Amino acid sequence: MPHRAARLRPSLPPSLKKAPLLLAALGSAFSCAWAQESKGDATANVNPDPTVTVSAGRLAQRSFDAPAAIASVDGETIAASGQQVNLSDALAGIPGVVSLNRNNYAQDVQISIRGFGARAAFGTQGIRIIADGIPATIPDGSGQASTVSLTSVDRVEVLKGPLAQLYGNASGGVIQTWTKEAGDRPEIDTQFYTGSFGLTRTDWQVSDRTDNKKVGVVADYSFFNLAGWRQNAEARREQLNGVITIDPQEDTRVRLVFNSFMMPNAGDPLGLTQAQFNANPRQAGTNALQDQASKTIRQNQMGAVLEQRIAPDLSFEGRVYYGSRDNLQLQAASTGVNNPIGTWVGLNRYYDGVGLQLKGRERDWDVPMRWVIGFDGDRSSEHREGGCTKSGVLIWPSANATGCTGLIGNSYLSRNEQDVATNNDFFVQTDWELSDRWSAVLAARDSNVNLSAETVSGFGTGGSVNYQAFTPMAGLTFHATDRLNFYGNVGRGFETPSLANAAYIRNPNNLSAILPSFNTNLKAATSVSYELGAKWLPNDQSRLEAALFQVDTENEIVTDLSSGGKTAYKNAPNTQRQGLELSYRDQFAPHWLVFASGTVMKATYSSAFTSGTTPIASGSRIPSIPEDQALANLTWSQEARHGLQVDKLKGAQATLEWVGRSAIYANDANTASAPAVNLFNLRLREGYQVNNHLNLEAFVAINNLSNQGYVGSVIVNQAQSQFFEPALPRNYVLGLKAQIPL
Repeated sequence: MPHRAARLRPSLPPSLKKAPLLLAALGSAFSCAWAQESKGDATANVNPDPTVTVSAGRLAQRSFDAPAAIASVDGETIAASGQQVNLSDALAGIPGVVSLNRNNYAQDVQISIRGFGARAAFGTQGIRIIADGIPATIPDGSGQASTVSLTSVDRVEVLKGPLAQLYGNASGGVIQTWTKEAGDRPEIDTQFYTGSFGLTRTDWQVSDRTDNKKVGVVADYSFFNLAGWRQNAEARREQLNGVITIDPQEDTRVRLVFNSFMMPNAGDPLGLTQAQFNANPRQAGTNALQDQASKTIRQNQMGAVLEQRIAPDLSFEGRVYYGSRDNLQLQAASTGVNNPIGTWVGLNRYYDGVGLQLKGRERDWDVPMRWVIGFDGDRSSEHREGGCTKSGVLIWPSANATGCTGLIGNSYLSRNEQDVATNNDFFVQTDWELSDRWSAVLAARDSNVNLSAETVSGFGTGGSVNYQAFTPMAGLTFHATDRLNFYGNVGRGFETPSLANAAYIRNPNNLSAILPSFNTNLKAATSVSYELGAKWLPNDQSRLEAALFQVDTENEIVTDLSSGGKTAYKNAPNTQRQGLELSYRDQFAPHWLVFASGTVMKATYSSAFTSGTTPIASGSRIPSIPEDQALANLTWSQEARHGLQVDKLKGAQATLEWVGRSAIYANDANTASAPAVNLFNLRLREGYQVNNHLNLEAFVAINNLSNQGYVGSVIVNQAQSQFFEPALPRNYVLGLKAQIPL
């Protein structure tokens, strides 16, 4: 039986195209979305080359044959998107992914995958982010997207559906990034960007290899500064990212990874009420200026990954990592206009972990099989404190604390605790070559997650809770022809509360108040995901993918009550997400390329419940998830392209892009929403080659061409109805990039 990798010619161009494909069945035609891939093109967001290898669960496989919806975005495409600051820009064209830029660097971007993570008020939750094999998501399921260094990324992969559950707790989807490796000769890359509202971005990257080619180094330093369009929206970031690759012998590879992220200040403009948005979308939210709402972050981490081939069909991989994060956030008073008494929250976090896995292949069995077994052990420990501020200055014991509420005894603190989250998980995956036309995957993960909070005497009530879940998954692929695959899969998943979710409870003796008590009654949400999909290569210049999915969840974690800047959570009985994702790419002429992607998703509470004192009816929409979203762009290139894309841009290139999104609800009651959006963006690039060595690239982008005023993202269930985060008006970005061989 021939190995499936030989079914498609390796010489097929990476600019493969798609033609219309009909995917019908499963009697709910709710959704429609497109996923795709491209190499070195500003218009495409996913790599179309069927020979591209992706992480299909825990085993690498060709993108075209993978029994799941997987998108792979290469570094050249990310660079073509603009200044490379926000991960949301790199994910914009991937169906099933909602990536919203809050234009608020104190709260990070808002990313959800098939609805998982949509309600996160800051950072990410419900999805997992992994950078160079090192988790950027801690065991409780919360994480940060801002620490991904996009300027040095070689590729980004997004895994959706049941296979994502192999990564453990809160794996509604998985985003993995890899730093580029050093080339065969030393090189310096530098970038400079400037733009509207005081935007500046610089980046310096050095790569080199030793004479014997056994050691490669990539080091990247970037700086970002923004004055901001809104009041109190200034931001500054510095980031250093590096990878050292060591190949001491043919069967051994070691990667040393280090990353330092510093944000000395990011103003928090907060959300706006509908009235505030209508009056002046540039203004900061209530008390943001008076209380100097902002965030300061310093994070450092390092890790090592060993890959060792033990035998021709047996290999071992191990990782170990350690990191620290210091975070100080100044929050605005939630009541009273011009209230000088705000609050602050500070944390000092240390996190570490280890991962071990053994991979093998059984070629001589009647049914050939690949397998992997492994273990993930991770831990996060953070000291969290809170108190009051007066006009943005922390109130200490010697200060006048008049008007400061919530302090414990004679202390200047309102919160003082040690929070710990751990996981100890085992997983297994097997891929079976049933025949030349059929393949299957069987996998499972056993997860044990423990959350605990130990409070200092008088500072609320601590506690500990353990969550255990067994999450199996099965999938089947029918390789109808060399150019057409159909697949289906099903799997279970689970999501524990985060430590922030469990920090408070609703006062049983006063239902309008919140107590600082660790909520051990919160259950983990459990889900069952179903997916049907197809991938079609009608010719060497086109590619079409479609995926139909349904996710049924019990005990979804939702808001119980928000008050005074604090939120208590509860479990809702049942939710359901149904959707269709489509992507289409077609290089219909040597100079022209079209790409389109779209998602239609219906995400609802399928059982009634009560949020605070507000009844939420069955059928209500889950907030922050648009029912429809789409992206389409058309690219003209001065240089004709025939098959494989060139590595470096030569000549001019122009891209016109349209982005559309339906209205999104801002609260569970569906009484507040952000209207639908239709935007046009224009990008122009030109590449130059000097003396066959120096490569230069100029970049111009004009975003929101029609200067539409709209809501960029929403803060779900915000207690003071400050739901709306305004998007930028028409704005520009200018960039210059140089690649200098040494």
